[in-house]
Amino acid sequence: MAPRGSQRTVNKVVAENRKARFNYEILDTYEAGLVLTGTEVKALREGRANIAESYASDEGDEIWLINSHLPEYLQANRFNHEPRRRRKLLLNKREIGRMRQAVNREGMTLIPLKIYFNEKGRAKLEIAVAKGKKLHDKRETEKERDWNRQKSRLMKGNTKE
Repeated sequence: MAPRGSQRTVNKVVAENRKARFNYEILDTYEAGLVLTGTEVKALREGRANIAESYASDEGDEIWLINSHLPEYLQANRFNHEPRRRRKLLLNKREIGRMRQAVNREGMTLIPLKIYFNEKGRAKLEIAVAKGKKLHDKRETEKERDWNRQKSRLMKGNTKE
């Protein structure tokens, strides 16, 4: 029989905000815990979550994840959670202070990048302090991505000869 710890997957990504790196310039990232109910954890373990339109907000001495969608857990019937409720993030006071300073003084935003389970099986959120890209910056990113793709195709073509 395998040891209990080996049954878990290491850093299993549940939800990822793929457009975040295209729409924002990521300056700093943090790992935050999430305050979740039991049915929310079960829905996450099924791999059903969406953080594409979500953001984090600084309110008081806490940071909250807003507009994230965790669908209801089907087997929970009347004990289910609200899918779009606000969820508290667990961070150190120093991290909260740095985030608050960046958002208030420098005009940055807090964007969730991905939700995953760490090696202990706890749900974590990777959150970034980011600056919104202008249209020309997005075009530049797209050009760079196309060039890298084209460059890799050319390199593959040269190695076959």
